[in-house]
Order: sequence, then C-alpha cells, then structure tokens
Amino acid sequence: MRGLGELERTVMEVLWAREDAGAGPATARDVSRALANDRDLAHTTVMTVLDRLAKKDFLERERDGRAWRYRPVASRERYITELMLGALDETGDRDAALAHFVRSVSEDEADVIRKALAALDGGQGARTETASGKEPPA
Repeated sequence: MRGLGELERTVMEVLWAREDAGAGPATARDVSRALANDRDLAHTTVMTVLDRLAKKDFLERERDGRAWRYRPVASRERYITELMLGALDETGDRDAALAHFVRSVSEDEADVIRKALAALDGGQGARTETASGKEPPA
C-alpha cells in the first residue's frame, strides 16, 4: 500500500476522527473547518487533496447537491496494518524482521500481541504467562 504525504495524512486524520465519532461523511468545507485552527489552507487545496485521495482509493465519495461527501475506505488501523505488511514485504527475511520487532516492543505491547495470537488460536493455548509472571489481560 502506498504511503500518504503529510497533508494527505492530516486530511485522513480528520476523516478517521469523524468516522470514530460516528459523524459520517464530510464535505471539503467540513474538512477545511476542522483544519482551520491547525493549518492555514486554501479551501481549494483541501478539495484537491480530497480528490487525489479519492482517485488513490483511500476515500469513497458521494454527491450531496453540488458538493461531494467523503469517507475513508478503510480504518486508520487497517491503513497502518497495510503499511506494516508492506514494510515486511521489503525485508529479505520476514521471520527475522518479525522476531526483531517482537523483541523491540514493550511488555504491554507484547501482551496485546499474545492476546491477538490467542484469539487466532480460538482460545487454544490462550493462557500464557508474560515475562512479569502475570497472565495477559483477558
């Protein structure tokens, strides 16, 4: 998956936040207003970024009168997952990269990984102890 430029990522963050809040699709004006306190962007710039994101298949858009309403195609988490998988594809040795990554995370993050792996196993072997001797959170 292609990465996003700084401005594209900023616009996507606005749209992801709206989705998280249950606000639904946004117009270019909605995005411009959301960015007004942080960035001094022309409305036409926001419209161009939204159009490019739609053409790159990051956004779906639907007509609402004369305006377009935009919504993310995928969640923020899905986007980050795709970036991580893309980075793994770039390595010569996925196993070594994954092992290094797992050794690099905090104990709390390792617990999250253990819990996710246990869920994949359908609960088989789901109870493992962490390095601190405590069971991961259920």
